[in-house]
This record gives sequence, C-alpha cells and structure tokens, in this order.
Amino acid sequence: QVQLVESGGGLVQAGGSLRLSCAASGRTFSRYAMGWFRQAPGKERDFVAAITWSGGSRYYADSVKGRFTISRDSAKNTVLLQMNSLKPDDTAVYYCAAASIWGTTQYEYDYWGQGTQVTVSS
Repeated sequence: QVQLVESGGGLVQAGGSLRLSCAASGRTFSRYAMGWFRQAPGKERDFVAAITWSGGSRYYADSVKGRFTISRDSAKNTVLLQMNSLKPDDTAVYYCAAASIWGTTQYEYDYWGQGTQVTVSS
C-alpha cells in the first residue's frame, strides 16, 4: 500500500503563500496519479488539483487556477502544492491522495493522508 503524510499547513495572511508537501512511502508511488483535496468545516471535500503519474499533465479546480501549482518529484516520493495569493475561502484541511487513475472526485482515490490545516486570515 501507499502511505501519505501531509505537511506545510499553517496560518497565513490573505495574499500570502504556503507550500504543502505530501511524503509517500511505498514502491508504487510513481505509478499513481496524485491529487489534493480540501474540506472546510461543515462542507464537502472538494477537488483542488491533480497530477498524472508521469507528471506530464496537471488539472486544477476553477477556484484555484492561476494561484496554485501541483508538482511531483518521484525521486523523492513527494507531491507538492504551491499556494499563492491565498484567500480566506482557501481555509480548509488539505488532503493529498493517490489514485490508479486521476479524477476530480474523492471516489477515484485509493489512499489518503491525514490532512493538514490551512488557515488564511483576513
């Protein structure tokens, strides 16, 4: 199996930046598409971004296009989410996930991290 651990969350002012990291264990990491989701209190878990197993294609929710960048480093078994121009609406717990085939819903994903809190103040 794949184990995922997120880090890099925290408190940031609106307009600031954070970089989330997801460390993966397991020899099959490079064969999985990776995604980021987020869930605010009382809301559904929403798709944020995904990257194919090769790293050649990236996909973003409309709400984060132009502000967030997903990337992966197979050699380090990590996936990153660079978040710029953060807004209070970005406040949520952020989860990384691994899928055999990428998708925009949580149901395509087989493995999940524990989540890391991102809080954006106004």
